[in-house]
Amino acid sequence: MHAYADLSHDLVMDAIESLGYLCDARVMALNSYENRVFQVGIEDEQPLIAKFYRPTRWTDESIREEHQFLLSLATEDVPVIAPIEINNETLFTYGGFRFALFPRRGGHAPELSNDDDLELIGRWLARLHNIDETTPFIHRPHINGSEDISAAADTVLASGLMPEDYHAAYTSLIRDICAHTDQIKLSNHSQIRLHGDMHTGNLIIRD
Repeated sequence: MHAYADLSHDLVMDAIESLGYLCDARVMALNSYENRVFQVGIEDEQPLIAKFYRPTRWTDESIREEHQFLLSLATEDVPVIAPIEINNETLFTYGGFRFALFPRRGGHAPELSNDDDLELIGRWLARLHNIDETTPFIHRPHINGSEDISAAADTVLASGLMPEDYHAAYTSLIRDICAHTDQIKLSNHSQIRLHGDMHTGNLIIRD
């Protein structure tokens, strides 16, 4: 059964109303690859954005850690959209799903051909990284170079989805990539918290 087979619009509204809101039955699915995200209308208030996390993809601790990261950035005046806190909690459960609520924010994607937009993105990324390096993630997985690449490649080969005619070339390519990765020696470099999905679809600019 698909991970989201039971995530109906009725369940989405019931989940939000379990936190004290009153939905007006307007539910619109938004683009999201890994999780499921909805804009949900609220009676006499601005719509909310509800993010339902893919079951088993992340631990509760890692999700809360991400939320705290966003909240800390917001307190430092970095323009992020932080989750809504209710009774000092940002991660909620309903009907077997974990979810979080966010305020809706309007805007448009940046124009990467616009120097002003690029300067703005660069300025805020620099500020974000300066704050990122002050505290490490504890519950998020770390990048382990060739170990991660080899494990992922083994999963692909064992899946049966790749035609056998490609196995030899694929294995050779993975071997070369791992060899180059090992030369970098990631252990010699410090790691900081990063935005791992930095593309224009996740950036909003308001004029």
